[in-house]
Amino acid sequence: MEILKWVSSVQVVQQIGTWESGTRIYLLKLFVWVANRQNPINDSSGTLMINSTGHLVLSQKSGVVWSANPARPIQTPILQLRDSGNLVVRDDKDENSENYVWQSFDYPCDTLLPGMKLGWDFKTGLQRRLVSWKSSDDPSPGDLTWEIDINNYPESVMFRGSEKYYRGGPWNGLRFSGAPELKPNPLFKFEFVFNEDEVYYTYNLLNNSEKSRIVVNQTNGYTRDRYAWNSVTQSWDVFATVPRDKCDKYALCGAYGNCIIGESPVCQCLEGFKPKGNLMDRSHGCIRNKPFNCQDKDSSGFLKFRSLKLPETAYSWVNESLNLKECKAKCWSNCSCTAYANSNIRGGGSG
Repeated sequence: MEILKWVSSVQVVQQIGTWESGTRIYLLKLFVWVANRQNPINDSSGTLMINSTGHLVLSQKSGVVWSANPARPIQTPILQLRDSGNLVVRDDKDENSENYVWQSFDYPCDTLLPGMKLGWDFKTGLQRRLVSWKSSDDPSPGDLTWEIDINNYPESVMFRGSEKYYRGGPWNGLRFSGAPELKPNPLFKFEFVFNEDEVYYTYNLLNNSEKSRIVVNQTNGYTRDRYAWNSVTQSWDVFATVPRDKCDKYALCGAYGNCIIGESPVCQCLEGFKPKGNLMDRSHGCIRNKPFNCQDKDSSGFLKFRSLKLPETAYSWVNESLNLKECKAKCWSNCSCTAYANSNIRGGGSG
C-alpha cells in the first residue's frame, strides 16, 4: 500500500531470503490503494498523522493534501494496516478489533480485494465503486468505473465516462445473469447481499495461501480483470476478464436484439421480431413482425427464451413472494408488461 507517492502497480523490491529447497523469497509491493490519488506529493515533505480524535491527515509544506474523518469520536485512536490490505482506524480500548471508525475498504480505488464490498450502504448513503487509474503510473481517477446500479433491482454495470460500457446483468440468485464465468471454483467464493440496509458484491478466498484481486484497467483495453497469483512463475495470471467479446458491448444489438458471436451479423432478432433498420446495421434493434394488440389476447402469447442475459432493470418490477405462474398473470394483466422471469433461479425458481 502506498500513500505518499504515485508508483507503479507491482514492484519486486528485493530478495529477502531463500528456502532450504533453493526457492527464492521476494518482497513484493502491490499498490492497491492510494489516498491522495488526485493530489500528488512531489517531494519528501509528506507527513501522515493521526490526532487524538482519530482524524487522519496527510499533509505537506503547502498544507493538507488528504484527510479522513472517523465515523464517531474515540478515546484512544490507533491506525493499523491489516493483513487484508485494509487501512483502519479503531479504538485501542475496544476489545473487538474488527470495530473500525474508518477504513480504506470503504473508499476503493481500482482494486477489489477479498472481503471488500462493491455496492451501497443505504443507511449512510455510501457508495463503494472501483475507478481505474488514468495510466499505469498515474493513479488519479480514470474514466472506467465498475459499480452496482440499484435502479428497481440491482445489477452490475461498468461505465466508460458517463456512458454505460458493460452490463453484467441483474443478480439471479446464483450469479449476475450476464456473467457465465462467475461460478463455483477452487479459488474463491462469492456473495451478493441485497436488503433494506445495503446491497453489495463481495468475495473471499477458499485458501488463505492463495492470492487474488479484481482490477478495472483502462490502460489495457478497458477491461475488468481478475488476477490470481502464480507461485511457480511468481507472477499474476489473468483468471477471468470482461468484456469477453464483441457481444459484451452495451446495447450492441438494440431492443429485442440477441447477440450471437458465431453468427453473421452477430446481431439477430428474437423470434417474432424483424430488424428495425438496415439489414446489416442491427444497432437500431428489432420490431415486432405484427403489432401487439393488448385487447386481443387470444391472438398473442409468451415465447420462452433460454440462456439470455436478463434485460436492464430500470423498468422492471420485482415481487419476491410471487411464483412464476403468478408473475405471468400479473404481466398478462398489464399492457405495458412485455416479459417476465424468475428473479431467483435457485431451487426451481422464485420471485
